[in-house]
Amino acid sequence: MEQELHHIIIECRSGNRKAQEQLYRQFYGFAMAIAMRYAADTHEAADILAQAFVKMFRSIHTFDDTKGNFHGWLKRIIINESLDHIKQRSRFTSLELDTVEEPVVNNDIIEKTDAAAILELVRQLPPATHAVFVLYAIDGYTHKEIGGQLGISEGTSKWHLSEARKILQQKITAIKN
Repeated sequence: MEQELHHIIIECRSGNRKAQEQLYRQFYGFAMAIAMRYAADTHEAADILAQAFVKMFRSIHTFDDTKGNFHGWLKRIIINESLDHIKQRSRFTSLELDTVEEPVVNNDIIEKTDAAAILELVRQLPPATHAVFVLYAIDGYTHKEIGGQLGISEGTSKWHLSEARKILQQKITAIKN
């Protein structure tokens, strides 16, 4: 499998359209799953994906398999494109709080709610809060990393995460009542 992927990447670097189509088809599901975590809907995810694949093909010559795997490299491109998209549709506000309250989350309610329903609620969050929540809770970035990517402070990132948890808790509780 890795040999085949390596060959496809080499062909893509030389501009082979069939290889580009093959790479696109092979990674579409993986890429769409990432884009959907950040997008407000499937149309926005498709826009993100289109731009991400264009950027990927334009910079495929920079991919170095000795420094990491292709999945990780492509994931980084998709996340960056998603964040660019979010920045275009929202303005991040800088909020400094000394202490951020961690909302109490009732795990029984969450366990009884399916993942698709939770993801739909996440998509309803304000764009900046949505981005911070996905970066932190799903993709595992630290507040420092999130702040660097989004041009906000760690405190602002923590506030957005707290706000996301509070809003999601309210929405999930409302569904279950």
